[in-house]
Amino acid sequence: MSNYLKLSALALGLVCAGHAVAENLTAVSFGGANKQAQVKAFYQPWEAAGHGRIVAGEYNGEMAKVKAMVDTNSVSWNLVEVESPELARGCDEGLFEELDPGVVGNPDDFVEGAIQPCGVGFFVWSTVLAYNADKLKSAPSGWADFWDTEKFPGKRGLRKGAKYTLEFALMADGVPAKEVYQVLATKDGQNRAFRKLDQLKPHIQWWEAGAQPPQFLASGDVVMSSAYNGRIAAVQNESNLQIVWSGGIYDFDSWAIPKGAKSQEQARKFIAFTVEPQQQKAYAENIAYGPANTQAVSLLDEKRLAQMPTAPENIADQVAMDVTFWADYGEQLEQRFNAWAAR
Repeated sequence: MSNYLKLSALALGLVCAGHAVAENLTAVSFGGANKQAQVKAFYQPWEAAGHGRIVAGEYNGEMAKVKAMVDTNSVSWNLVEVESPELARGCDEGLFEELDPGVVGNPDDFVEGAIQPCGVGFFVWSTVLAYNADKLKSAPSGWADFWDTEKFPGKRGLRKGAKYTLEFALMADGVPAKEVYQVLATKDGQNRAFRKLDQLKPHIQWWEAGAQPPQFLASGDVVMSSAYNGRIAAVQNESNLQIVWSGGIYDFDSWAIPKGAKSQEQARKFIAFTVEPQQQKAYAENIAYGPANTQAVSLLDEKRLAQMPTAPENIADQVAMDVTFWADYGEQLEQRFNAWAAR
């Protein structure tokens, strides 16, 4: 073998060794603006730091895909973005690897509820009361005003489903946000929520896709609506749509590792990387969802912070989505809601 060939082989060996250290990861998210923010805040900096490539996939949250891969021992995903109810259910069913909370550093640095047995929340989003300030004489202050059609005439937008809708009905009926799940877990509380919905039913325009509330509000079809905060923030520069944070319900999207996935050590490092303050700041600058790591809050400018569900003054009167409650009661309440809505 010539010296040139020996050197080439040595160089190739070093390159291969480098690649062996930097394993590529397939990360699957929900796509859209959220994915674009992840590319800028997480994937590109991770690759630039020499950790290997991120292959970015997309799905619509179908747990059946994860289950099929796990059941057939053919897991091709390293990381998957999941909402809290799916994370809890998947963890119970053995679809996800358990995670040591220490993987992300100090758990006290995170919004309560972000660190779960099988996942780590990497951003916070809220379902809030939104309104078109051009269509109302005065600003509503919460769900009691949302139900007050005399003081605030006009249609109301609500998501067509029991989740969020029943909580908001109870808040409108005077139940404090922090007590709403205790009340909703009783038969009397459930009846009370449906009675409250009866009062508003003639004024409701239902929505199903997140893009609809800003459209309904901008067109004047409704004067107030429940909405995802990021959807409202995205159109605030070209409209007079406003948010009432009080009585909002916040939830996390989390990273989880499918059971039996390859390169788990690398995947855990990536999860930890995405929740470091600098990456959390970059993500929040690209989309108006709040950092799960509270250490990132002080890094954001005040104008951006005001749009975040996790800003201290915004989160103060919100409540965390109770995943256990919806796992226990979801099926029966959704059935009852659908029957009620069809009447």
